[in-house]
Amino acid sequence: MKSIFEYDDYRSYMNDYYLWKKRTSAFSWREFAKNSGFTSPNYLKVVCDGKSGLSEPGIEHVAEAMDLIGAEREYFRKLVRFGQAKKENVRNSAYAEMMEIAKTQKVRILEGESISFYQSWKYPMLRELAPMMPGAKPSDMAKVCGGSFSAEEVRDALAFLTRAKFLKKLAKDVYEQEDRSLQVSVTALPMLVRSMHKEMANFAKEAIEKYPVNERNFSGVTIGIDEEDYAKIIEELDACRKRIISIATAKKGGNRVYRLNLQLFPLTEKV
Repeated sequence: MKSIFEYDDYRSYMNDYYLWKKRTSAFSWREFAKNSGFTSPNYLKVVCDGKSGLSEPGIEHVAEAMDLIGAEREYFRKLVRFGQAKKENVRNSAYAEMMEIAKTQKVRILEGESISFYQSWKYPMLRELAPMMPGAKPSDMAKVCGGSFSAEEVRDALAFLTRAKFLKKLAKDVYEQEDRSLQVSVTALPMLVRSMHKEMANFAKEAIEKYPVNERNFSGVTIGIDEEDYAKIIEELDACRKRIISIATAKKGGNRVYRLNLQLFPLTEKV
């Protein structure tokens, strides 16, 4: 499903959310309405059909049901205000606020040459690290990376990130991110992202011994489930990932680059 920041019609977003949920489960308008606290089972369908609207409390209930938090929820509020405004000045104001939120939370879809971003873990890592170290030389960044790369490799990586518009160079050795979030084109996923996952899984294994427990978090559970349970758990993981991204992108700055792996995989063949 597209990012909410790509929508300018809240009814379209709600309808797409409904269709997305229905593809992966036995989701219904009745369940959508119930999750949002409405007694009428078809109320949200009526809203999506343009025959009714959302009240202020209704906006919050629907946003909660769709797992929208942070900037996403704020954008949804403005989206509804824009769609339901009766006065032109209110509508224009809501639209301007939408654009401002979308600008700070914009998502870039990686395609073409930019896919090489996933050829090495140094690219996403340095994309996060460089803005944290304004004025730092490539050799300084190489030291922070634990010697995994030489200063020359860092310099070349920064040149690529700037050329491919992952980073914007503000001054000598001073960078900021061009986009707050990145997504990969589905057609480009298989090989490169698979390789990246393998690299990151190895780093996770090393981190168990490398870092103390107060600087890393590992937990797991072994569960017996079927296809329906699997689909529901994937939805929960996706919602959790979105909430974490919202936290991480809510403010600029930081003092360390972390990697979060969300992993769910079979330990046996099907019974």
